[in-house]
Amino acid sequence: PYAGPVESKNEAAMSELVPEPRQKPVVPMKPMGINANLLGYIGIDTIIEQMRKKTMKTGFDFNIMVVGQSGLGKSTLVNTLFKSQVSRKSSGWNREEKIPKTVEIKAIGHVIEEGGVKMKLTVIDTPGFGDQINNENCWEPIEKYINEQYEKFLKEEVNIARKKRIPDTRVHCCLYFISPTGHSLRPLDLEFMKHLSKVVNIIPVIAKADTMTLEEKIEFKQRVRKELEVNGIEFYPQKEFDEDLEDKTENDKIRQESMPFAVVGSDKEYQVNGKRVLGRKTPWGIIEVENLTHCEFALLRDFVIRTHLQDLKEVTHNIHYETYRAKRLNDNGGLPPMTVETEENHESNL
Repeated sequence: PYAGPVESKNEAAMSELVPEPRQKPVVPMKPMGINANLLGYIGIDTIIEQMRKKTMKTGFDFNIMVVGQSGLGKSTLVNTLFKSQVSRKSSGWNREEKIPKTVEIKAIGHVIEEGGVKMKLTVIDTPGFGDQINNENCWEPIEKYINEQYEKFLKEEVNIARKKRIPDTRVHCCLYFISPTGHSLRPLDLEFMKHLSKVVNIIPVIAKADTMTLEEKIEFKQRVRKELEVNGIEFYPQKEFDEDLEDKTENDKIRQESMPFAVVGSDKEYQVNGKRVLGRKTPWGIIEVENLTHCEFALLRDFVIRTHLQDLKEVTHNIHYETYRAKRLNDNGGLPPMTVETEENHESNL
């Protein structure tokens, strides 16, 4: 039968009343591990090469301090470490200079290049340390110098117009030379490390280790480790800064077996079995500096330069500098005090 226009109107009204079925919301898929072999090479791993290229262009800073009595071979050891004449004495200083009446700070800068990588190396020497009759508080000029470098870096950081790359003069590593007595640490050694271990990475080394027999060396190393532990002195690498189990395992081995490194330094070459080696000539033979059966110089070099150099820099920045920075900003209510120099810089920046 013919429905007519009335029915079609009713149908239209009904269709308006019945809501259209709503679409289900799209549920986002869970992230899935992408099989690189299936989809092809992406290139994420090139970030390492990009970082390497950038570092090679800009280079990097490394500042090493040597502390110890005169005559322990500090200059020779630093020269041996970097296979260059980088120490204070080999940079034009008078070898016959008198022992200074107070501790002095002498910093010598060099640029060393190897395999296209540039390193701005600064060697900080401390002539006069431990050479006086009264050595009371002789570590204070050294502590003051280290804190001055932190202050310099902090002032650059809080400037309105900061430099793109702040010059880094902070001390990344302090080699502390222990006299090879074979007995125990002197009160001066303990006092220095107790004060300075809180502000800088200290690596203790036993100097001129060829003056001890193998048994004396092992016994002395154990005694030094025990004395440091009893006095609550922490040297680098500190236990609390181990980031993971791999780091802990590696660093525990260094702390329990290698520290303090018993070393011999020499910048003279000799012929041994047809090979040129760095060593010290004695009436009974040649002590080879890089031979592990003769001394632990190779272990120290690998530790400071080949495995932990970047970590030394990071611990300096993230721990020692941050501790200094937090204290300074807290003491001063937020900013370092304005001197005439910083006021002028502030005005010129504005």
